[in-house]
Formats: sequence, structure tokens, C-alpha cells
Amino acid sequence: MATNLQFIKSASGTDVTALDITNCFSSAYDVYQLNVTEYINSDLSNYFWGRYLDSSGTVIDQTEYDYAYQNMRAYSSFAENKYTSDSAFYLGYGQSDSKDSTGSTNFIFNPFDSSSYTFATHQISTYVNGYGGAGLKGISVHKNAEQLSGIRIFAQGSNSMNSIKASIYGVK
Repeated sequence: MATNLQFIKSASGTDVTALDITNCFSSAYDVYQLNVTEYINSDLSNYFWGRYLDSSGTVIDQTEYDYAYQNMRAYSSFAENKYTSDSAFYLGYGQSDSKDSTGSTNFIFNPFDSSSYTFATHQISTYVNGYGGAGLKGISVHKNAEQLSGIRIFAQGSNSMNSIKASIYGVK
């Protein structure tokens, strides 16, 4: 099945604690693809996360997210992780000062539909210095039926992101 992507917008930041992609969801699409193509964290090894923005652009940071993923590391055994009632969902990991150390492709389903939960699938690749590559595959759900307008990407803890680039597309 061929996927036709329609570019909506991109965003980038340098030395920021969060990157918001605002007003990117609409009634024009039911499915969106979010690509994080660059991520460098201030301490060089950390997770980055996602939170949705509600219809007024306010960040949803309540415990409304569930997510699970399979961590397929080349350097050790695989691991499965599941989390419920969290205040964010997992988008990726970076442990290198290289702009090419991570990538994250995410499909987001029905974010503009106020009568359904928003689900997403996540595919993440990363390189961990001194160990090797890892791939992660996961799912998430925002457990509140509401209209969403965008997404926030942020680093774990109080770290800043030295560099972050992301783009979002509508899927036809």
C-alpha cells in the first residue's frame, strides 16, 4: 500500500527545553506522520518525550498517556517496557553529539477528532556510544477524547536540547 504524504510544517530549535509544533492537526487528515530527524541533548545521553497540545494550544501534561515499546538493542538482550497513566509518551533517545545518532518516525491517528482517543505508533533508531545501535518499536494512547492542535517535544528532566528538528505530514 502506497502512502502519500502531504507536508504540513517543520520546526527546529537550538538550546531549547521544548519544541512545539503548533496548529498542525486539522480535519483535513485522520493520520499524521511526525519525523524527528535530529536530536542532541545537553548531557549527550537522554530520552526525549512528547505531549499533545489541546485545541487552545495548552500543553497536556496530566497523567493521560499510556505507552509501551520493545527495545531491540544490538548490544544486549531485548527489553519490553509498559507504562500507564503517565504525563508524557516516549519519542526517542540520543547518546551522541552526532546529529545522525537518532531518528523517530511516528504515526498519529485521529488527533483532531474530539470523540475518540488519539493513538500513535512509534519507530525509533538510535546509536549508543560505546555499545552500538538499537531500534525501538512502540505504541501510545492519549486517554482523553478531545481535539488536539499540536505536539510538544521535550528532553527528559531539566536538560535542554542542543539541537532538535522535526517535521509533520498529513497521510493520504
